[in-house]
Amino acid sequence: MSIVECNNVNKTYRQGQVMVQALKDVSLQINKGEFLAVAGPSGSGKTTLLNLIGGLDLIDSGSISVEGETFENMSPSQLANLRLHKIGFVFQAYNLIPVLSAVENVEYVMLLQGVPTVERREKARAILDEVGLQEKYDRRPAELSGGQQQRVAVARAIVSNPSIVLADEPTANLDSKTGKGLLEIMKKLNIEKHITFIFSTHDKMVMNYARRLILLRDGRKTDDSVK
Repeated sequence: MSIVECNNVNKTYRQGQVMVQALKDVSLQINKGEFLAVAGPSGSGKTTLLNLIGGLDLIDSGSISVEGETFENMSPSQLANLRLHKIGFVFQAYNLIPVLSAVENVEYVMLLQGVPTVERREKARAILDEVGLQEKYDRRPAELSGGQQQRVAVARAIVSNPSIVLADEPTANLDSKTGKGLLEIMKKLNIEKHITFIFSTHDKMVMNYARRLILLRDGRKTDDSVK
């Protein structure tokens, strides 16, 4: 079943006095439960594509839908609600809240969703256990390694059981061993919880883990293959 549909998506940005077309007539369908990587060199449009699928930015033309809901028909508040309940985000720079502990960072999405205090604390601790951070509940981001911070980010992204997790260059700031450990965690969550993972990456290791690889170059889709 298709969970994401992009049809003839175009996106242009202004860089100084120059207009740059980041995506050019990109079309694709992503099915529920996929473990997929969007790859390409810097400037190919892969992060732009993830931002558009996540509703963090708006397309110029074409259409994008998630679980049958088309973005261009949605108000900003409806888009925000879709992101809150159906999409988890893992960013290259982690984007954790510095003054909050690991467990509080994981709880944050559930706080916005109105989940009761006791329930969200139990869920946050349980998901931190799943990603191997049983002893780190009360550590703030500055007290964690890069790999541990990214695990907290993954836990935060999946704690409310979203349909999709969008991971933008999740291994970029990690050494190969830590990156592999993180990918193993996400692969396990994909298999056990049937969460759809969509990565943007230029990391060969991420490409090798992915079961489907979409290649972009100069804003165009140049290949789409299933392993």
